[in-house]
Amino acid sequence: MGLVAAAVAIAVVAFIVADPGGSSHKSSAVTHIVVKNAKPVGGIKPITVAKGGRVRFSVTSDVGDEIHVHGYNFHKDVKPGGTISFDFPATIDGQFVIELESRSEQIAALKVTP
Repeated sequence: MGLVAAAVAIAVVAFIVADPGGSSHKSSAVTHIVVKNAKPVGGIKPITVAKGGRVRFSVTSDVGDEIHVHGYNFHKDVKPGGTISFDFPATIDGQFVIELESRSEQIAALKVTP
């Protein structure tokens, strides 16, 4: 009986490790956005996170600009050919634009679900 319980416990831990966020989108996955010719490669990247989770994304850009997360009012400068990262708690639910600020070019759409 103890061996069966140990096997079940191992299976549960393996499932949690393989799918840490489940359907709540609280995983630690980092969304990577690539900007080429001042446009997001593949179009505007959707990022969905449950409120209380963490918003994690990085931007690699061939142009220098300020990356601005509207609503949260976070911003960082990225240099041409550089990469910057964001990691912050999802405390405000709603939909928010992430853009190359000086170009008014949307690169991602952040959705924080209640």
